Amino acid sequence: MYEDELQKYANDILMSENFKSMRDFIQHGNMSVQEHCISVAKTSLAIRDKYNIDCNTRDLIRGALLHDYFLYDWHKNDKLSPHRLHGFFHPGRALRNARKEYYLSSRQEDIIIKHMWPLTVVPPMCREAWIVTMADKYCSFLETVRIQKGVIHTGKIHGKNFRNRN
Repeated sequence: MYEDELQKYANDILMSENFKSMRDFIQHGNMSVQEHCISVAKTSLAIRDKYNIDCNTRDLIRGALLHDYFLYDWHKNDKLSPHRLHGFFHPGRALRNARKEYYLSSRQEDIIIKHMWPLTVVPPMCREAWIVTMADKYCSFLETVRIQKGVIHTGKIHGKNFRNRN
C-alpha cells in the first residue's frame, strides 16, 4: 500500500545508490535503515489518511524517506565518530547529507532536523514534520520490540531468499 505515491513523489530517492546503501545498516531490531525509512513514509501516509490531515504529500514522503539519511552504522564506533549521542546528532547529519543530493523544501528540512523531538529541543513547525515525528516513534517502537521485522535481515521476503533477488 502507498507504493504508487512513493514512486510518484520520490522515485529518485528510492533509486539512489546512497538510499539503497542504507539497507546495509541496522536501525532497530533487525530492520535496516532503508526499510525503516520506507516504513515511516508509509505510516505517515496512513496517519494522514486516517485523520484526514491536509498536508503536502510530496514533502511528507520525501522528508520521511530522508529523515534518517545519516549514512553510517550507528551501532559501530569508528575513529572519527563514536556515535554515543546518535539520537541527538543524526538529524543534523541526515540534513547535511540530504542537502548534498536533493533540493529540500523548508518543510522537508523541518521534518529531517526535528524528527527526534523532544531530543531536539525545538519542536516541529509544520504538520508534515509532526506526522513524521509520530510515525517514526511508532515504527521505532514496533521495530525495537520486534513486532515489526525487517525482510532484508531475516533473509526472507514472501517465502523466498531475499538476498539472491538482486
